Amino acid sequence: MSGSSPFKRRLVHLDLKGAPPKVSYLSEIFPLFHALGANGLLIEYEDMFPYEGHLRLLRAKHAYSPFEIKEILHLATLNNLEVIPLVQTFGHMEFVLKHEALTHLREVALFPNTLNPHEAESLALVGAMIDQIMELHPGARWLHIGCDEVYYLGEGEASRQWLQQEQNTKAKLCLSHVKAVASHVQARHPATTPLVWDDMLRDIPEDQLSASGVPQLVEPVLWDYGADLDIHGKALLMEKYRKCGFSQLWAASAFKGATGVNQALTPIEHHLRNHVQWLQVAGSGPADMLQGIVLTGWQRYDHFSVLCELLPVGIPSLAVCLQSLLHGGFAEDVKARVENFLGISSLEITDFMREGAGSFPGSDILALITQVSLHLRSSVDALLERDRYVTGWFSPFHRRRKLIHPVMIQHIQPQALR
Repeated sequence: MSGSSPFKRRLVHLDLKGAPPKVSYLSEIFPLFHALGANGLLIEYEDMFPYEGHLRLLRAKHAYSPFEIKEILHLATLNNLEVIPLVQTFGHMEFVLKHEALTHLREVALFPNTLNPHEAESLALVGAMIDQIMELHPGARWLHIGCDEVYYLGEGEASRQWLQQEQNTKAKLCLSHVKAVASHVQARHPATTPLVWDDMLRDIPEDQLSASGVPQLVEPVLWDYGADLDIHGKALLMEKYRKCGFSQLWAASAFKGATGVNQALTPIEHHLRNHVQWLQVAGSGPADMLQGIVLTGWQRYDHFSVLCELLPVGIPSLAVCLQSLLHGGFAEDVKARVENFLGISSLEITDFMREGAGSFPGSDILALITQVSLHLRSSVDALLERDRYVTGWFSPFHRRRKLIHPVMIQHIQPQALR
């Protein structure tokens, strides 16, 4: 089914760290993923995984149960979607390090995002997380161990002392932790290859990367979600990684959640351009250079931020992006296929508002959010900020205290209902 696509593996990323879908919704949407051209899933569980024992505190209140995880994996198999689980093991550890019982494992005492790589307990912690995830994913061929955006690495007290020693660098510190985590995967789960996001590796000199032993242990995922990729720069980066000894590389694009921390509607044009340019990157190197591509769909920028676009809102963008990868671009016939898959008459944002616009799972959510974003929000803001009866008699002070002059209701109510 890969058509002319240079990406033989096309994975849809499910970011579960905000508004995680019910299993019943996944059962509806997985067949569409498959029909659109996906053949895998990258599932980022974060606090939705049913951690047990001493890790139980990492679970969200509404975490999936072990039975639900098995159900998700079964649904994926039914739809020919190979699952790669993702667990963060270095940066983006807020869901772990926010807990008081684990604050002593922070790289910087004040910040819960980065793990202290000097503590033996840190490695034991991520090792236990990996083992519990692998227990529920027997036979997984890959495990993504994160390792992106390891902010403030080298700024903790133990790191400062370590960096004072000759020949010690932040790059060496980063590589040693990645190697330790990947070695744990290799030792305990020898049939599983670790993947890592590549941003912490990009600027490390070739000789250091080669000498670290990391290229023999992991496969990097080169991520870039922009609409203006440096195609030549990406080709050079891939060449550098291959020279260092990485046997396989992956790409990562974005179909939603990458254009604004509180983005409500997905700018399809941006994401289409991102994918068309990744096709150009894939075409600029040897045919077997990239194992596949992960179409990321971020739910939030991090554990503490607000939500960006909900999954149903991003489905039209995902459809456009997957079909473009499959057919090598977004010609008119591909556009017609997408509209047919989604049951919509056009991909214009204003057309998403009509009730019954779309037959895909969650299309009603897309219609409501489009209405709120394009019309309701601005009219409510105008009423709350510019209507003299509201600003004078129904201010935030009045609303908090549930106080209002009864006469004013006569003036405000018709405006509010209009």
